[in-house]
Amino acid sequence: MQPAAEVVVLDHPLVSHKLTRMRQASTSTAGFRRLAREISLLMAYEATRDLPLEPVTIDTPLERMTGYLLSGKKLCFVSILRAGNGLLDGMLDLVPAARVGHIGLYRDHATLEPVEYYLKLPDDMAERCCIVVDPMLATGNSAAAAIARLKAAGAARIIFVCLLAAPEGIARLTSAHPDVRLITAAIDRELDANGYIRPGLGDAGDRLFGTK
Repeated sequence: MQPAAEVVVLDHPLVSHKLTRMRQASTSTAGFRRLAREISLLMAYEATRDLPLEPVTIDTPLERMTGYLLSGKKLCFVSILRAGNGLLDGMLDLVPAARVGHIGLYRDHATLEPVEYYLKLPDDMAERCCIVVDPMLATGNSAAAAIARLKAAGAARIIFVCLLAAPEGIARLTSAHPDVRLITAAIDRELDANGYIRPGLGDAGDRLFGTK
């Protein structure tokens, strides 16, 4: 029997505040981009909560002591293009030494299935904790496809981070990858007939980059 997937909904007041501002149609492109960077940094704290540590001996200005540093190979952030880049910057503010991978996927509007057009990953994926970022988990097809590609590249420990998730997307992702931890700022009501999250925040990529 496969283990049940872990789904974490962040209920921190700052996360709720920033997400509500992002949902507002009146929020400007610059404001939306800034809020995405800020909220992603907060979400990165939760995503990195269980990273392994190892003891090290250091000298403070006053005495020698035992501290703790991240153990072994560190992180790889993987952005699902293009909207994932809106969350990537804030996470790199927190962990600037992390490696970065990109997966280019777009959703076929007729079938709602993902089509891959780009893939660039570090060579040592099996040795790193991989945090996949994409603002929206709608149908879950793109996320499931991206994670399958990462596993094929050797990734063994994967966390998926998004701003909003639909129940349909959660069901799809956790069914396909029950070993992947899912972290989201909110679970919205449903998908509409076009596969958009309701109430949602619109198209995250368009709002981040000022396109339509």
